[in-house]
Amino acid sequence: MSAQQPAARRTVLKGAAALAGAVGAGTALTACSTESNSGAGSPAVPKEPVELGGAADVPVGGAKLFRERKVVVSCQAEGQYKAFSAQCTHAGCVLDKIVEGEGNCPCHGSRFDVTTGKVLRGPATDPLPAVPVKVENGKLIAG
Repeated sequence: MSAQQPAARRTVLKGAAALAGAVGAGTALTACSTESNSGAGSPAVPKEPVELGGAADVPVGGAKLFRERKVVVSCQAEGQYKAFSAQCTHAGCVLDKIVEGEGNCPCHGSRFDVTTGKVLRGPATDPLPAVPVKVENGKLIAG
């Protein structure tokens, strides 16, 4: 009997280690979910008009990330603005920065052209959705 006890103990310890690993993997996967990174239930594209900030904040030939509103706006020519959702189409994470005209997803490394919404690097395969944008009284209004 005593020969079986160490084996039984080993089995219990292996089972506990497997369970801990499964819980850890579940936690890691939850971190990739759309809800945990996008602000549970909030849409990728504003459903109603929202004020982003001053139109002058977006430089001609550049872009600005309005992360709290999940919108990225570019300005290719004076007074010509284009906006896209800043929520990654892969797992729903919000872009964290713009580097050399590319919006970066911090979760899995997808990159997007902020002037077209096009995917430049996966794992995302779908472009960023376009968001209507206009200027009213010097302010950018999206949605």
